[in-house]
Amino acid sequence: MSNSILEMRNITKTFPGVKALDDVTLTVERGEIHAICGENGAGKSTLMKVLSGVYPFGSYSGDIVYEDEVKKFSTIRDSEAEGIVIIHQELALSPHLSIAENIFLGNEIKTFGLIDWNKTNQEAASLIARVGLSEDPNTAIKDIGVGKQQLVEIAKALSKRVKLLILDEPTAALNDEDSAHLLDLLRHLKEQGITSIIISHKLNEIEAIADTTTIIRDGQTIESLRMKKDSVSQERIIKGMVGRDMASRYPTRNAEIGEEILRVENWTAYHPLDVSRLVVDDISMKVNRGEIVGLAGIMGAGRTEFARSLFGQSYGTNISGRVYKNGQEIKVKTIASAIKQGIAYATEDRKRYGLNLIEDVKRNISLASLKSFVRLGLVDGNKEFQKASEYRESMNIKAPSVLSVVGQLSGGNQQKVVLSKWINVNPDVLILDEPTRGIDVGAKYEIYLIIQRLAAEGKGVIVISSELPELIGICDRIYAIAEGRITGEVERKDASPELLMKYMTTEKGKN
Repeated sequence: MSNSILEMRNITKTFPGVKALDDVTLTVERGEIHAICGENGAGKSTLMKVLSGVYPFGSYSGDIVYEDEVKKFSTIRDSEAEGIVIIHQELALSPHLSIAENIFLGNEIKTFGLIDWNKTNQEAASLIARVGLSEDPNTAIKDIGVGKQQLVEIAKALSKRVKLLILDEPTAALNDEDSAHLLDLLRHLKEQGITSIIISHKLNEIEAIADTTTIIRDGQTIESLRMKKDSVSQERIIKGMVGRDMASRYPTRNAEIGEEILRVENWTAYHPLDVSRLVVDDISMKVNRGEIVGLAGIMGAGRTEFARSLFGQSYGTNISGRVYKNGQEIKVKTIASAIKQGIAYATEDRKRYGLNLIEDVKRNISLASLKSFVRLGLVDGNKEFQKASEYRESMNIKAPSVLSVVGQLSGGNQQKVVLSKWINVNPDVLILDEPTRGIDVGAKYEIYLIIQRLAAEGKGVIVISSELPELIGICDRIYAIAEGRITGEVERKDASPELLMKYMTTEKGKN
């Protein structure tokens, strides 16, 4: 038996008009943590779908050699039967079923043809303890956080006697604490002989956990690096991913900041379901023309809740406070009124709230400003097409056509479509919630340039991000939020991760 558990030899996968994978070769050693890096659209997820049988044998060329045998998987069940389990970025859990029910969904424990609930709960308790959870197996998935849901997915994989675990962007939606716990779990699984493949854009995590990193660019294998042996740095990985050195991950900024464009005073909002729970607590802040202002805070600090409550009161109840634009008080009680007043909000969850994934690029860009395309009571399709084509060029949206379905684009290009949609309403203030979440360093740089361009046009831009280096790298000024309150305000020249973290962890009333 060879030391490798997996070899993918000369894998080529073609979609209509696009060669997604071009002669890709990959070798994974037994018991290692193997990272796969590449820009959005490079072919990483496609390669893993070939491996797991999502794209069945016959739909690609090349060989999958698993445990020294050529495999021809036709379905996911075929690969799972061999101990290959993939956990996708969008978790495949049923929110209203219990943890135990989700773990054994489709793989039920039965006695005499009926589900044995006692054994199911016992096995589930053992599995969730193995991944570090202490929840009752009867707890509904909707009642636990995203970090714990990710662990349930791993427990589900363990129930299938996994040998090769594939995780696609497993920490994209997790906070730092949950991410660290997940990485520790992968190390623990490695000690038990389980091999892992991890796809991630978080290079600090790759640097910390991976034994080997394979870089894929434009559907081709660029190289595989032994992390410790080759003393691989993040800069080295970036060069392989984008095909060039990136002397700076953040573009140079020469800000021309003007007069105040937006001021919020004493903004307060309560939870929409628990009306006694204060989630936005007396926030006051301002944004000037041409300024990029950051909002920093740990998960649950109230950043998104503040932004959404400000954007037409799309979140929260019992909302109070005042909003001034250009020195005049404005009313933003509905999304339509917020847009009319020149405020736009790009959500952190582009797939659920930002885009219609089954519609094309053209329609997604026009959605927030559809009235401007109406002629004689009907939407002018030619005008829509022309405007979308302009954005496709100016925003460098990599799609065969503006008639391409958005759900088929990479994450970075989907994000550009979201930004195009809101830029098209011509806002004076644009709130961007996690604008680079889940996209690669090359696409991030393009997003940063777009943000700078908006500021240069005299707009006020608010950026919410969980990545402190990103806020420091692109913002002129940063507010820190903790427990729904502003706890600190830092100019760019004074900003550091340590100072921001100090403010972000300040208890209410102690700033």
